[in-house]
Amino acid sequence: MEQRITVTRSIAAPPSAVWAVLTDLDSAPDTLRGVTAVERVDGGGEYRVGTRWRETRVMFGKSATEEMQVTEAVPEHRTVVTAESGRARYRTVFELTPTATGTDLAMDFSGDSGPLGAAAQLLMTLTGPLAKRATAKSMRQDLEDIAAVAERLG
Repeated sequence: MEQRITVTRSIAAPPSAVWAVLTDLDSAPDTLRGVTAVERVDGGGEYRVGTRWRETRVMFGKSATEEMQVTEAVPEHRTVVTAESGRARYRTVFELTPTATGTDLAMDFSGDSGPLGAAAQLLMTLTGPLAKRATAKSMRQDLEDIAAVAERLG
């Protein structure tokens, strides 16, 4: 069962500043309020396809760590990050669009839990809307945090 959420934010900074914040993985715990730790799996270095890290976030009051990987990176335009947890697969796409006043940043998150049994599907139907609202709120907060740092740089 796939779920998709998209949020956008106008940022008063050029795409270069937004990209710099978005791809500075080591500073993510200082930039993003929801991220408590980042551990580079690939040894660090340049943000590119294949870059991997473990990111610890607080979601729904609980701390969870997921291993993330960059699967697409077009500097100052677009990046795609994927993760897997059990049978679930996640994909986050960030798209940067230059504007007259800075950058529009879109964040598209999709998650696919794979095939669900009847009980799990019922539970997802009942709790899914609440989880979707909480995830969208967390995504909007991430974009606000990215904007705050990019606007200081920009």
